[in-house]
Amino acid sequence: MSDVRKIAFNTIYRVLHDEAYSALALNSAIKDNDLNKLDASFLSRLVYGVIERKILLDYVISQYSKIKPKKIENKTLIILELGVFQLLFMDKVPSSAAVNEAVKLSKKVGAYKSSGYINAVLRNLVRNDLKYSLPDESDRVKYLSVKYSCPEFLVEKWLKQYGKDNVIGILEGLAERPPLTIRVNTLKTTKEQLISSLKNEGVDVTDVEFLPNALNIDNTGSIENLTSFKNGEFYVQDSASQLCCEMLDVKENMTVCDVCSAPGGKSLYTAIKMNNKGKVYSYDLFEHKIKLIKDSAKRLSVDIINASVRDAQFCDSKLPMCDRLICDVPCSGFGIIRRKPEIRYKKATIVDNLPQLQYSILCTNADSLSIGGVLVYSTCTLCDEENAQIVNKFLDEHPDFVPEPLDLPSGFKRFIDEPQHMLTLLPCKNMTDGFFISKFRKVGCK
Repeated sequence: MSDVRKIAFNTIYRVLHDEAYSALALNSAIKDNDLNKLDASFLSRLVYGVIERKILLDYVISQYSKIKPKKIENKTLIILELGVFQLLFMDKVPSSAAVNEAVKLSKKVGAYKSSGYINAVLRNLVRNDLKYSLPDESDRVKYLSVKYSCPEFLVEKWLKQYGKDNVIGILEGLAERPPLTIRVNTLKTTKEQLISSLKNEGVDVTDVEFLPNALNIDNTGSIENLTSFKNGEFYVQDSASQLCCEMLDVKENMTVCDVCSAPGGKSLYTAIKMNNKGKVYSYDLFEHKIKLIKDSAKRLSVDIINASVRDAQFCDSKLPMCDRLICDVPCSGFGIIRRKPEIRYKKATIVDNLPQLQYSILCTNADSLSIGGVLVYSTCTLCDEENAQIVNKFLDEHPDFVPEPLDLPSGFKRFIDEPQHMLTLLPCKNMTDGFFISKFRKVGCK
């Protein structure tokens, strides 16, 4: 029988201290230990629970420990976080089991000397009926940071940018588990046929109302084992990214360049929307990511994608002249915290150099767009210096480009007051990833 708590400990350690990605580390742990569905579900709850709530868990620990969390040895702190998470947020785990298993775990992972300390902290929390306090609400930044386990610098930034009500909504939205959204491969099937196929495989399916060929699916098991996936009838892509692709307004026989394309969702969407007629050039910095794009295109029977390695920031190779240009640039990723909860523990300085990189990518590649062509700039973050400030600077310094209003789907609502060529998507309002989209058209020199 697998020791799920020990597996959870190892997985959390990899994410927090070895810079592993949570989703990849978790999937690897499930496969390597051949966990059944019940154990895999328990493992996922433990891993994501601790990573998503680490700031809150550490704040609780600080109320029951004489040693502050920052000074607690890494292994011991993770065991405490696992114990506190089970006590506070997993009703089906008896308190005695949470405490006893934490003590056992300390011995299994070589933290023998900490077992008594771990036992004392957790039992003290139990004796006090699991009570803990949050920071005083008068310190709004600290309060929201602890309550939603979001770093203070990010809370402060968003409060200035979006206001209190929107920030609370953003934090609540980022704390939820995201839907699994897919795009129908209309080269092989129809939306109705795919829904029927998925339901026959026991998958729960709901429609994404504002996108013509998008679905949310649940109860999938391992998605790679679905017959419809193996047959290339769909691929996974969040609805925010799909909406971004809709803004390109591609037509058959166009030439499209996707300069930061991995894992390839936008290139695939574009190629399928063009009915596999035309040319799509997909580029990324790493060969292994290019292989992912090629493998996906093969599974979906898309053959107009030409994927190759290229540095989007530097002119080491010139782009083909194109009708549509996608610049989905590297960013801080703060809009997808619900998918990658470890992002919330990035240092504040992560944002410092990104705007320079993002602007450089825009400028380096814009010359390859044909007159009359459309450029879409996007990020999966909610930081103004990576979004609107980049767009405004680009338009100010490139008179041959003009803002192009976004033709949003009927009934789609904006929740941020911004120009018509920009769109900020909020998880709490739009039910998508946090995302930013802007659109320009090249008109030539004025």
